[in-house]
Order: sequence, then structure tokens, then C-alpha cells
Amino acid sequence: MTETYTPAARVVVVASLLFAIATMTFVTVSIARAAGALAVGSCGAFGEAYDYASVAAAHESALAKCQGDACRVVTTSKRTCTAFAVDFANPCGAFGWGQGGKLGVTQNAALEACYREGGKECVIRTFFCDARG
Repeated sequence: MTETYTPAARVVVVASLLFAIATMTFVTVSIARAAGALAVGSCGAFGEAYDYASVAAAHESALAKCQGDACRVVTTSKRTCTAFAVDFANPCGAFGWGQGGKLGVTQNAALEACYREGGKECVIRTFFCDARG
């Protein structure tokens, strides 16, 4: 017995297949682009790069975006969150960064590091999370 499908049923089947292919492509691209880096310089300068194909590419981009003196990459990441904090009262003074699996924990780590370095009014300057796959 041969089954025949109505045109509407064919449209539903084709649409379902296209959706499945698009979903798989998005997940694959997200996993492949899951490297990041944070560069910091003097007086609150920073450069960030996330969702890059490689750590080396993220490293290069973060350095290129950092507009201050003495910029250097302080951390790289793969499928994690990163945060950078500076002392609002003295941006040329204390700073800190954090890295971890959850954004809130990462931001707290950056603030704690800033206060440990002598900051009085530490604030988050930037944060990002890579694709987690």
C-alpha cells in the first residue's frame, strides 16, 4: 500500500526538517565559537573578545580593543563567563577580574579581587559569557 500525503502535510514535514537542520547548525556554530579573552591596561582600559573560534584569535582581538597603556591579556576562557571590575573612585588604582561558569559568581569574584587590591568603590566595568555549547 502506497501512502500519499496532502500538500499541507508535505509542507509540515519539510518545515520540520528545515527547523531541525537550522537548530543543529546553530548549536554546532555556538560550540565552535566558544573562546574568549580579557585584556586590561592602565586606568580602567580593557578589551574583551568572546565567542571566537580559537583562544589565539580571542587573545589578539582583546589586545587590539584595549586602548590604554601597558595592555595585556589577563585571562582567556572557553565556554565560561568573565568579568572585570575597577575602583570607581580611582580608576587608575585597584582592579580585579573573575572567571567562572555563572555570571553572578564571576562578577562577585571580580569585585572581591578589586577590593582585595585596595579598591574603595569597586564596580563592574565589563562582563561577557562565551557560548556554552
